[in-house]
Amino acid sequence: MDHTTLDPIWDAVDRLHTWLNDNNTTRPREEELLLRVLKLSEEVGEAARAVVGATGQNPRKGVTHRWEDVESELSDVIITAMVALRTLTPNAAAVLEGRVGAVAARSLG
Repeated sequence: MDHTTLDPIWDAVDRLHTWLNDNNTTRPREEELLLRVLKLSEEVGEAARAVVGATGQNPRKGVTHRWEDVESELSDVIITAMVALRTLTPNAAAVLEGRVGAVAARSLG
């Protein structure tokens, strides 16, 4: 994997992680980690809402979103997962790279 492409992304994830930690003055680390993982459910729900809105699946509301909204919400899911992973381990980039490699090897042969 080309680290130079992902380095700015991981740098931003590290800054977000630090910002969240700096603004968490009351919860223990374990609780903060759980809340960051749970935040994924909220973000996935927003992505699902955007898909429903983009396809007009709610007849009462009709089309309320665009596919660009889905792209944005899916990006939020990824960012939230990356921050949660970074909260779990300072080696988040290596963990993700290893996991992507394992899944690709298993799936693609």
